Amino acid sequence: MEWKLEAVPIPVGDVDRAKHFYSERAGFTLDHDHDLGPGMRVVQLTPPGSACSIVFGAGILATEPGSVQGLTLVVPDVHAARAELAGRGVKISEVEDLTAPGRPTVSHAYFADPDGNGWVLQQRIHFP
Repeated sequence: MEWKLEAVPIPVGDVDRAKHFYSERAGFTLDHDHDLGPGMRVVQLTPPGSACSIVFGAGILATEPGSVQGLTLVVPDVHAARAELAGRGVKISEVEDLTAPGRPTVSHAYFADPDGNGWVLQQRIHFP
């Protein structure tokens, strides 16, 4: 049996503000934005190249906005990805090198959406 993670719910306080952040600032593709009636709206966006999307809206989560932390986007070049996000106005940390002797190289940069949901850009380089 094959299991695929295809959507992760993200709690946000302002759906339009979050939609703008993820589509215009973070560069995610807007898959759909559906108003399903009073108090019910679903927005789905997908990071470039990802098979997994994020979903948020009104009436779909009871979780506190900003409570999701450590969502990880694996990228081939953390410096280029960081520069792209910073160029779009995303407040993002400097790249942190987490290399340990004799272990694969890992680098991270951190950012958050307007509600405080935390994201990690991660680059992994494996040496033989």
